[in-house]
Amino acid sequence: MEEITESEITEQAAELGIQSGGTLLVHASLRSVGRVKGGAVSVMSALRHVLGPDGTLVVPTFTSDNSDTSAAHRKQTHGLSEEDRIAFWDSMPAFDPATTPSTEMGALAETVRSQADSRRSVHPQTSFAALGAQAAKIIDGHHPDCHLGEHSPLARLYDLQAQVLLLGVGFDRCTAFHLGEYRVANPPRRTYRCVVQRDGLRQWWEYTDVALDDSDFGRLGADFEGASASESSRTGLVGSAQSRLLSFVDAVDYAQDWLAVHRVTA
Repeated sequence: MEEITESEITEQAAELGIQSGGTLLVHASLRSVGRVKGGAVSVMSALRHVLGPDGTLVVPTFTSDNSDTSAAHRKQTHGLSEEDRIAFWDSMPAFDPATTPSTEMGALAETVRSQADSRRSVHPQTSFAALGAQAAKIIDGHHPDCHLGEHSPLARLYDLQAQVLLLGVGFDRCTAFHLGEYRVANPPRRTYRCVVQRDGLRQWWEYTDVALDDSDFGRLGADFEGASASESSRTGLVGSAQSRLLSFVDAVDYAQDWLAVHRVTA
């Protein structure tokens, strides 16, 4: 397979409808895109070129494996003896927004996060990183006890009428839908624990927040796409990747209504 160039990615992203001067939240699988000359750096540069000097590129830089209440932690410690489990628990590093790599977010997210001018939020499990004109407005003020709600970058993306690019990934990766979880009446809540750095010391911190659940996001996304007008959801190829460009506001509003109907809470 021939390598895809940065200029080709730029052209395809523009044709898909990414707005110059806008704000774009990206979830990406570069493996699906194919062999890109320059790799993740070229994809990032292409998206920033389309967004222009007044645009902003945003990625999730989550770190769920620094929590002992996460599915990632349960997977990592499955089958360990009690002694080994305690040793693993004691060795888990505290979250540092400046240096902690994201977990399973992909090469593009890590590339954006590691840029010298990138801005990253301080949530120890669901941080975001951003490059561009609106980075500070989106990233600053992310409360450490609010994963993806009104005091997170998702609410700021809603305010800015951002777009969402699902680059070679499905609706199950669409973080925007989580803001809809917060906006239903009386969403279920749960306790979370993670490792943080406070006053120079590694500490465990416990807090309560909305119980996040993406298990039905595939069905939610299919219904959203079926009901959406062309300006709310567009599809096209970026490299070899089947991709979707969504209206952030429309996706959140639809999720809020859909979840209120389709989820049964105790």
